[in-house]
Amino acid sequence: MSQNPAAQNPARKVLHFNAFVMNTTSHIHHGQWRRPDAGQVDFNDVQLWIDLARLLEEAKFDGMFFADVSGLYGDSDANFDVYVKEGLQIPSNDPTVLLSALAVSTSHIGLALTSNVVQSHPFHFARQISTLDHISNGRIAWNIVTGVQDNGARNFGLPQLTDHAERYEWAEEYVDVTYKLWEGSWDEGALLQDKAAGVYADTGKIHKIHHAGKRYTVEGPHLPSPSPQRTPVLYQAGSSASGRAFAAKNAEATFIIAPSPAVAAEQIAQTRALAVSFGRNPDDIKFFQGLSFVIGDTQEEAEAKAAEYESYVSVDGYLAHAAIVDKQGRVYPPETLVRDVETNTMKGFLEWISQYITDREPVVGDLALLQSRSTRIVGTPDQIADEIERWQDAGVDGINVINWVIPGSFAEFADKVLPVLRDRGLAQREYADGPLRQKLFGRPRLNERHPAARYRGAFADAPVPA
Repeated sequence: MSQNPAAQNPARKVLHFNAFVMNTTSHIHHGQWRRPDAGQVDFNDVQLWIDLARLLEEAKFDGMFFADVSGLYGDSDANFDVYVKEGLQIPSNDPTVLLSALAVSTSHIGLALTSNVVQSHPFHFARQISTLDHISNGRIAWNIVTGVQDNGARNFGLPQLTDHAERYEWAEEYVDVTYKLWEGSWDEGALLQDKAAGVYADTGKIHKIHHAGKRYTVEGPHLPSPSPQRTPVLYQAGSSASGRAFAAKNAEATFIIAPSPAVAAEQIAQTRALAVSFGRNPDDIKFFQGLSFVIGDTQEEAEAKAAEYESYVSVDGYLAHAAIVDKQGRVYPPETLVRDVETNTMKGFLEWISQYITDREPVVGDLALLQSRSTRIVGTPDQIADEIERWQDAGVDGINVINWVIPGSFAEFADKVLPVLRDRGLAQREYADGPLRQKLFGRPRLNERHPAARYRGAFADAPVPA
């Protein structure tokens, strides 16, 4: 057992653990799908996901967090051969559909889906989510995103991705519509199911919302009756100023991929302070850091496994995912000097690599390798637990575990690391009762400080627009 004094600190809180996945072959760690033990190549097989969900539930993971995209990365008019060759989020499938199968194959684990505000009308989306929340008995979460791809915008009839600040303005109206439907359209007690009286629901407690905004006009009412959570648990993953402000106002959980605990602490403190400015409490938001793990029984074994993973690293895959491509959509040769790369995006990545390599001119191949090592922890289970404690000390409430291979990365974490974390009081041994929000926050519904709460009872006496 580690000699880290903090490891025995009974004051430490239990952390939350999600499996961060995507219904595709190559999600985060590109090139690993070529490994003999990489089951993610069979992502079209629903049984792969059912088996993984059951494995995670047996290990008492809090949730499965599904990423998603609505288009290709890179310049919309450029060649996209590299994405197809690498299986880099193409092909990929819709997680919203997949969650139905997982909901009926599990009983406790949370199920989070990503959905772009561009890709679905809010009335339709709100109905889908309520249906999933009913099917799962209240285990659904929504990762609210605004999109980062021009191609994704074009797939839904836009000429290009809208301005960053405008996208978050759009998201504000989008969530406002869903909040009205989930929280305000049906009052408590509206569903009667009174067979003797022949009355299924109380018409006086079901209301149209009559939303009229810049982008949407939605009359209502919401067609599903209130689900166990009404509103799903709300995730958000934006790290920009606009994204952090949106999260501070709306999110219950925020996914971050900070490069260090110090950076995470700064991001978390800023967002919590913003939450207070919106009338919320600092702890109304939980922060999940994305990390991947290379686990060995000894340090030497862990380092040998890390070298093996690196032998499968696809330089082209990492560069393409980071949009480090030329104007024709082709990735730069690995030996290209970083200073010779021409790009209007991802400049931060290029500045980042120059901070790490100072004894020579960095090349783009270095960038891919550093990306594969970013937020990666290599070590024994005790060493990994020590590092996770450092992240907790920075203010992190949970970890989104990023896989190298499916199911092996999660099985190994469950078998080797979670027992150590449980011994330190850092991971749950059993699930709490109730819906996902109750498991995470101790209550099934949004608290009164959330902006959606203002719509409870708001439409009972609302006049019908002329």
